[in-house]
Amino acid sequence: MTIASVIEVGSRNSAVPATLDHFRTLFNELDKGNLKKLAQVYSEDICFQDPLGAVQGLDNLTRYFAGAYANVIECRFDFGDAVVNGPFAAIPWVMHLKHKRINKGQAIKVDGISHLQVRDGMVCYHRDYFDAGQLLYENLPMVGRVIRWIKGHAG
Repeated sequence: MTIASVIEVGSRNSAVPATLDHFRTLFNELDKGNLKKLAQVYSEDICFQDPLGAVQGLDNLTRYFAGAYANVIECRFDFGDAVVNGPFAAIPWVMHLKHKRINKGQAIKVDGISHLQVRDGMVCYHRDYFDAGQLLYENLPMVGRVIRWIKGHAG
């Protein structure tokens, strides 16, 4: 993705497109061995939340991602076009994940979106929205079959 793949809604903030490019790059390079790269994108007072937890501060975020990436075999993101309104951005994504403890290490896809706030060229707020069932529960042997059956018959 490049700066051209941003849809501007509100007033222009020149730091936001570059920060979004750094964000995209980070998440396609991130693994348990290079979590120090988080400091290149996130402010010291980052407020982060996803369906599995919430943390405040860069040190806590680094610990959170250390746990999240501990058993990751491979993780990459396909990012959609960002919608930007001033310092805020929403970026849709599809995560392609291979994890030792999920789906026997086989690849899964999880759809989501990140809501970000940029301040002084750094992400100071990051909230991810995704279906935790799509990530976890649907990929557990017994529970997954039940959830997939329910989803198939709910409509």
